[in-house]
Amino acid sequence: MSNNELLRQVEEKARLWLSPFYDEATRNDVQRMLTKEDKTELIDSFYKDLEFGTGGLRGVMGAGTNRMNIYTVGAATQGLSEYLKKCFVHLPEIKVAIGHDCRNNSRLFAETCAGIFAANGIRALLFEDLRPTPEMSYAIREYGCQSGIILTASHNPPEYNGYKAYWDDGAQLVAPHDEAIIELVRSMQHESVKFNGPKELITPLGEETDLKFIERVKTVSLSPELVKKYHDLKIVYTPIHGTGVKIVPMALRAFGFTNIINVPEQDIVSGNFPTVVSPNPEEPAAMKMAIEKAIEVNADVVMATDPDSDRLGVATRNLKGEFVIINGNQTALLFIYYIITKMNENGALKGNEFIVKTIVSTELITEIAKKNKVGYYDVYTGFKYIAEVIRENEGIRKYIGGGEESFGFLPADFVRDKDAVSSIAMMAEIVVWAMSKGKTLYELLLDIYLEYGFSREKTISITRKGQSGAAEIQQMMTQFRTNPPREIGGAAVQWLKDYEMLVQTNLITGESTPIAQKTTSNVLQFFTTGGTKISIRPSGTEPKIKFYFEVHDTLKSYGDLDTLEATIDSRIDAMVTELGL
Repeated sequence: MSNNELLRQVEEKARLWLSPFYDEATRNDVQRMLTKEDKTELIDSFYKDLEFGTGGLRGVMGAGTNRMNIYTVGAATQGLSEYLKKCFVHLPEIKVAIGHDCRNNSRLFAETCAGIFAANGIRALLFEDLRPTPEMSYAIREYGCQSGIILTASHNPPEYNGYKAYWDDGAQLVAPHDEAIIELVRSMQHESVKFNGPKELITPLGEETDLKFIERVKTVSLSPELVKKYHDLKIVYTPIHGTGVKIVPMALRAFGFTNIINVPEQDIVSGNFPTVVSPNPEEPAAMKMAIEKAIEVNADVVMATDPDSDRLGVATRNLKGEFVIINGNQTALLFIYYIITKMNENGALKGNEFIVKTIVSTELITEIAKKNKVGYYDVYTGFKYIAEVIRENEGIRKYIGGGEESFGFLPADFVRDKDAVSSIAMMAEIVVWAMSKGKTLYELLLDIYLEYGFSREKTISITRKGQSGAAEIQQMMTQFRTNPPREIGGAAVQWLKDYEMLVQTNLITGESTPIAQKTTSNVLQFFTTGGTKISIRPSGTEPKIKFYFEVHDTLKSYGDLDTLEATIDSRIDAMVTELGL
């Protein structure tokens, strides 16, 4: 399509938004874009429809078909409403839980969705104020809802917002419901959306739900006696302006911790995230103020949550006494190691337990499960796949933990999504468990490496925005799929796993075998004879393509750590260059 033809189509779509159906502010914004000489904003806002994908909606806020606004959110909600009425026609009442984070327009979108559900005869259980994603997931099961939604863009920059949809098990949508709803939403016209339903079908959720949720969070504790002994552990916690501001300290106190130190500037709830560039606990800059506070008060551990409190960040002192951020793979390792070891100590492992990790997460998690005779599953990136495994094993096997490299963990199945509220409380417990053994959290991590082998990971994210960026990302995937490297880092590439084709190929012998996954995913993985794993995956929620590097080696002692890390970092840097990144 020529640029002139694209612009003509975009302008035609945009002019439809000048009709009286759309509110005055929206019409004015569209008119501004139409008359602006530079058409970049107009094209990005209208060149496509914001796609309701398997992860829901996520995009920049503003007017346009490719933007988050009450009309695109409304179409998604109308489509979901119609699907719920088809699936649960036998019920006297259909219920949906609705939550939202701190982002600009999140409350507006949540109230808009509640009105649409009500207009469709569906009872909307609307949280009275911002609440964490895991609490919304919990509420679905607690109140017997058939679905749930949360308005959040997780850790994205301030200009973004998002919409995640859940099913009656408290988990994000999976097949067959996801594709069926996607088709309904794609065919939905904005004019078909029923806004402003009866207020009597909107029920507020408040403190009573918080208290119920916290009671369940308390059940994940495995060492209450140690928490009692070390109750004054110095914990610095920051919600980074988000939903954890009240509920996370409540959870820590419910566990028994009494010395929780906040970062006042970041306790201010704001969708502008005034103290950070990005509210992502994976980013050192987002943790900077909390670490400075920890140094000031001589704290034992630093913890943070992203805006919707599903991801957690953890910082602890290294062997030199400096605070360092534990990455997502290391966090998951600590959780899985602690849960399995402590359950063993307590005589609680019965032989039917299992853990779940994602395919891009460290393989050391699998080694811990294998050695302790605990079942394990590898799933695609996204907690909905972890939740799907939990549902399939319900009543048969016992879920004891699952996580992914992107700072998400779920220690118990009363929530069916990443749960930083429960996870932070458990991580504080792990710190005191290590203390009881004369160890720091960092030394406990190194002990895992000494026992199970050393692994170092690095993720490279390449951002390409707009229409041209999406095409470039697709071209990169095509190139790696059709012309895979035969050698990386001085070692032969033995296996190519293509999850879009569900085929794994031995590049040395040419042998191909099926991959045992129920659905496809646009992910490639290379495994070398030297034990390196490289995963390539376009993000489903951001204009990014991610490269995950995992390199294995042997750590013989604490004293070898710096040299080993530097050596592996050099090897990863060389691989990045080899791949042309």
